[in-house]
Amino acid sequence: MWIADHWNDYEIIDCSNGEKLERWGDFCLIRPDPQVIWDTSKSHRGWSHPNGHYHRSAKGGGQWEFFDLPQQWSIQYRSLTFNLKPFSFKHTGLFPEQAANWDWFSGLIANAQRPIKVLNLFAYTGGATLAAAKAGASVTHVDASKGMVGWAKENARSSGLDQAPIRWIVDDCMKFVQRESRRGSRYDAVIMDPPSYGRGPKGEIWKIEDAVYPLIKECTKLLSDHPLFFLVNSYTTGLAPAVLAYMLSVEIIPKHKGAVDAQELGLPVSHTGLALPCGASGRWSLSSLPAAV
Repeated sequence: MWIADHWNDYEIIDCSNGEKLERWGDFCLIRPDPQVIWDTSKSHRGWSHPNGHYHRSAKGGGQWEFFDLPQQWSIQYRSLTFNLKPFSFKHTGLFPEQAANWDWFSGLIANAQRPIKVLNLFAYTGGATLAAAKAGASVTHVDASKGMVGWAKENARSSGLDQAPIRWIVDDCMKFVQRESRRGSRYDAVIMDPPSYGRGPKGEIWKIEDAVYPLIKECTKLLSDHPLFFLVNSYTTGLAPAVLAYMLSVEIIPKHKGAVDAQELGLPVSHTGLALPCGASGRWSLSSLPAAV
């Protein structure tokens, strides 16, 4: 398991009975998590004194209950600043477990000693985009949501990266990749963080089990002659890490060699000293896969 254990402004304090108690900077939130199937004692005082609690509805979805929580606040990871706000379907605008991947590819970019062009698909609020740009890459950031791209730009400004070489694109990811292929565009690295299910700006339906392999296949056509890395994330429980590794291996290894690995992502739980699984990632790189910086 790749564990994101270098956070100062974020921690999972405890988790029990389908929920996790988290600290986001100075504020504590309780949010549902389907992985938490155990029912242990909720002894930490944060369980009874949160700043916000997302209550899951038995009919699907849910709603927030707030206790002295600002509409927006920010936290830092290393030199990056992320603006947070609770919005529908329990999210805050950041997936902290992805810091394990940010550290991994930031080390590759910083040590490449050449210009690196990164394509970030389903780029959300820009965590991976900002990490790659901070490491020295030029980044094309693609997301189907205009609001998410706007939020990512705000994070870039807060991180002092508003003048960084980032190209912001609002588009359906597959259609953008296909157009880039016809244009002859090439990238040294690809990052994709696809949702389990979603819709594009014109109602295009995305279902990861059906669509992720064709997208990986299309993206390999965009790789430069000397690519640096390829990263695929998944939060779909039906896609085991080995499935991600297999797809990357059959599509990239025959042409570019290199190495593939895939693991669960995890976050440490302060109260127990254990790690909570938070999705999975598959990584390919040209050389052997280095440890996170």
